[in-house]
Amino acid sequence: MWERTLTIGSAGKTFSATGLKVGWTLGPNELLTHLRTVHQNSVYHCATAAQEAVARAFQTEFERMGKPESYLVQLPKELQQKRDRLVNCLSAVGMKPVVPEGTYFLMVDLSDFKAPVPDLKDSEEPYDFRFVKWMIKNKGLAAIPVSAFYSPPQKKNFDHFIRFCFAKEDATLDAAAAILQQWSLVKPGQ
Repeated sequence: MWERTLTIGSAGKTFSATGLKVGWTLGPNELLTHLRTVHQNSVYHCATAAQEAVARAFQTEFERMGKPESYLVQLPKELQQKRDRLVNCLSAVGMKPVVPEGTYFLMVDLSDFKAPVPDLKDSEEPYDFRFVKWMIKNKGLAAIPVSAFYSPPQKKNFDHFIRFCFAKEDATLDAAAAILQQWSLVKPGQ
């Protein structure tokens, strides 16, 4: 599979440093040759300081490889705890989380979840958009409507999913847990 695969990485994702616009690609030279052509004609600047920061981060992680103090060892454990906490809170309300294994986004299937979301008969707005707006206004909790990531003909297939991010500060997750705990005490459909 190596001969037909490009692996693209991002320092922003790898080191949880949003905005650090440094990336890399691994793969066979036959594929990388074409990618280099695209790259040289589309990327005009990559800050030297950002490149140096990423190089140092990798050097540090290389020295800590496999040790408990390694960021790349600690991060998955921390994210799994955050994920499991959010899964439990959402489940307690009656939502149906789709538990991920390799991301910091949690999808929730709303197919069987009852909430008093207004039904706008003449609107083409997908249900997930209406649900998220209702949830923000009435519960103070934010999520992303998943149908936003699909083309118009496909939106209807995903309008019963919303997405939460659990790569958050503990205080943010505490606030979400409190909202969900309060919500779980309310009768279904409210």
